[in-house]
Amino acid sequence: MEATVAFGSWIRRPENVNLVVLGKLRRGSSSPAVVEIFSFDPKTTSLSSSPLVSYVLDESDGDPSAIAVHPSGDDFVCSTSTGSCKLFEVYGHETKLKLLTKRLPPLKDVGLQKCLAFSPDGSRFAAGGLDGHLRILEWPSLHVILDEPRAHKSFRDMDFSLDSEYLASTSTDGSARIWRAEDGIPSTTLTRKPDESIELCRFSRDGTKPFLFCTVQKGDKAVTAVWDISTWNRIGYKRLLRKPAAIMSISLDGKYLGLGSKDGDVCVVEVKKMEISHWSRRLHLGTSITSLEFCPSERVVLTSSNQWGAMVTKLNVPADWKEWQVYLVLVGLFLASLVAFYIFYENSDSFWNFPLGRDQPARPKIGAILGEPQSSDDQNMWSAFGPLDM
Repeated sequence: MEATVAFGSWIRRPENVNLVVLGKLRRGSSSPAVVEIFSFDPKTTSLSSSPLVSYVLDESDGDPSAIAVHPSGDDFVCSTSTGSCKLFEVYGHETKLKLLTKRLPPLKDVGLQKCLAFSPDGSRFAAGGLDGHLRILEWPSLHVILDEPRAHKSFRDMDFSLDSEYLASTSTDGSARIWRAEDGIPSTTLTRKPDESIELCRFSRDGTKPFLFCTVQKGDKAVTAVWDISTWNRIGYKRLLRKPAAIMSISLDGKYLGLGSKDGDVCVVEVKKMEISHWSRRLHLGTSITSLEFCPSERVVLTSSNQWGAMVTKLNVPADWKEWQVYLVLVGLFLASLVAFYIFYENSDSFWNFPLGRDQPARPKIGAILGEPQSSDDQNMWSAFGPLDM
């Protein structure tokens, strides 16, 4: 893809098609600022050569700066450098896509918004500004839950918890706060040492381990620390990227954590073991990675930078089991159990493997058990008992 990309994000459409939306910066009068949507081909791990639909931003809008895609895939919010936010509604299918733009009155002329996020259930929307102002809105009613002008010195990052109960936010001064998304009340401030700076944050997504992952910078030492969200106590840390991180992301199923560096490297960590599973060194050589997102349904990541544009990279991690593969294994196990039962039955004198006595009748044939027609001798043997009085 061409350069000057401000951000990139996946859009998972209701028809289970994954699209990519890119925001491109303005370059002179011949190259306006645009928001474009591309199709994604999982077989070739590539984006379409031309956009499915484009929207040209007015000069009064400035450049696109940040984006948040609603979990439904039907709309997304884009902030601009002039201090407003636009709502884009996506209509149609991949072959015939349309964009409809709308203004968001609570976010009109509010200043540059550095961080935008939807809650996983789609009921909340949060925006954190360059001026440290935090706004939490109900969606889609746009009812204001929180309007806090002094939430931070200036926003660095934010993320909603999997249950949409909490919002974590970090500041350029190294602090991190936790907010209750339902009413906007501050819950806690993460503890840190005086020489530590908490920079990026992502909640766990596997539904079993309630953790908050944060990148922490201590001098020239960079680590990924973990907080238990039931107590908000720090429980450990590990050196993963081993250099300052510019961006952090987590897969929708919570299995993988992604880190992008300020000089173009990307590492993907298996959360269960907290070990690196994939390295892409010098992916965006010499430039900071501005966006990093996992594909909703494939082991692929989307990255972007101002210098090298957008890239999609297939991860070198074990392949996930498909649904049809699971059913195939279950059917195979069922058939194998039938064969094992048949072999066991044919090679044993009885179920309990007791030897037959001299006067005991021989065990019936397997066909008789399965309901096949009996021979005349068999029928005479059973008729000798007469009707059974229950």
